[in-house]
Amino acid sequence: MPPELDSLIANLGRTQAEFLGAADAVSAQEWRTRPGEGRWSAAELVAHLMMVERAVIEKADRVTLKSPKRIPLFKRIHLPMALVESRLIRRKTPIPVEPKLLRDKELMLAELREVRGRSLAFLEETRGRDLSDYCWAHPALGTLNAYEWTRFIAAHEVRHTKQMREIAATLPKPI
Repeated sequence: MPPELDSLIANLGRTQAEFLGAADAVSAQEWRTRPGEGRWSAAELVAHLMMVERAVIEKADRVTLKSPKRIPLFKRIHLPMALVESRLIRRKTPIPVEPKLLRDKELMLAELREVRGRSLAFLEETRGRDLSDYCWAHPALGTLNAYEWTRFIAAHEVRHTKQMREIAATLPKPI
């Protein structure tokens, strides 16, 4: 078991708690309201988080069923996760939000928790294995191993916690 696994699990718990706290600032009535032209609603943001995390864990499930591919060390160099957390560099997602995922606030937040539960279950299921040799490419960061992908999930959530706070601050406040 890699020594950082428990800290990765704790980090996933912390980032989700912070995200859910930020989501609390958006009312159920404003959940699907876009704060401006070309900007996501809170519902779209949560749908995006669920889609990305599911995709990462589904890929990890598939990749770890096989023997790891040998990746040269120079190809394992990637951009730092701090870039993911930062909202200084805006990126368009390559994965469009699925409209069928847009539902009421409490349903979506419960589903987000379920998605995280699956991620944590994957880490527990593989706890006795070293997943550091299981790698695949991120479209912007470079090649990440399974643990770095877990760090990505947390960093991605930090990024979107900031965005959720921006959404909450921009929407009209109920009187």
